Amino acid sequence: MDNKKLLVGHVKDVNNNMVFSNHTLCAQFLRDYTDIALLKDVKPEDITDDTKKYHAYLGIDFEGDTVKRIRIKGQDFPVFVISLIEHKSDVDYNVSMQLLKYMVHIWDSYAKEQKNNNTGDSRNKSFKYPPIISIVYYEGAKNWTADLNLLDRIYMSEIFKDYLPAFNYKVVETHSYTNDELIAHNDEMSVFMLLNKIQTPADFSEFTRVNEEKISKLVKNANEEIMQIFLDVVWNLCMKLNVPPEEAEKCLENVRDGEMGKWFENMEKMDIQAERRNTEEARKALLEKEKELESKDKELDKNRQEIESLKQELIQAQKEIAHLKESPKNN
Repeated sequence: MDNKKLLVGHVKDVNNNMVFSNHTLCAQFLRDYTDIALLKDVKPEDITDDTKKYHAYLGIDFEGDTVKRIRIKGQDFPVFVISLIEHKSDVDYNVSMQLLKYMVHIWDSYAKEQKNNNTGDSRNKSFKYPPIISIVYYEGAKNWTADLNLLDRIYMSEIFKDYLPAFNYKVVETHSYTNDELIAHNDEMSVFMLLNKIQTPADFSEFTRVNEEKISKLVKNANEEIMQIFLDVVWNLCMKLNVPPEEAEKCLENVRDGEMGKWFENMEKMDIQAERRNTEEARKALLEKEKELESKDKELDKNRQEIESLKQELIQAQKEIAHLKESPKNN
């Protein structure tokens, strides 16, 4: 282990904004997952972080939102990338409107910037606004089901589409990639996404079958900042798996020092089939209990109906007795 102290036991929760704030990982993400030719050669030094500027501009602070200014070689305009990071299990259906707010403010700010620098005036015919790419990085286990175009959030958009803003945003769903597809990119971002995919015992089991040699090499060659991100992710993973802190500490030491095969060697083996059996047994027990309650509800309803019927019979009998008591008087 090197002489830098490992922050074992004090690793803060992983904030994925930390990942996209790291321009090496951000560049890898843009190259590997946007499918945009102009970004295939983007390098860390081509990226400027404008996140704080636009959070302040909008008067908001979304923890998982980032805004990057990308310099494109051979072009005299930047490309802006808005990334929204969704790590909740529920889908946010208002993402397109949130992105639109960013886009309008980025373009407005760009126009003012050009005017102040005497490099352009938005009132002129020749003035052009820079392109903006909107990306949602989604880690939830459920599929992303929100509409990808703003028009789908507006009433009668098919009629008024010529008068409404329309744009698509891209969704990168971690769980839509197989482990082999991720590791094929052969960079640190692929390791990060592989680790973020682990949300169930089955995911953990799949991860342990990934090419150990590739992952070990990528982690060993990572710089200190990216290494700390890996440590944060693994620590949080250990906590999710209820690994005792002392074993989690040893795991982090192995991440920094050893081969991937040693990362989780001190953890108790997870019996995936047992987990599935336990889940199935719990499901069956729940169904049986629901059937039992349903049967009791039906029996209760039947008893209520019988009681109501007896009440009606009693009322009728009381009326008949009262009538018989009055009959002699009438005679």
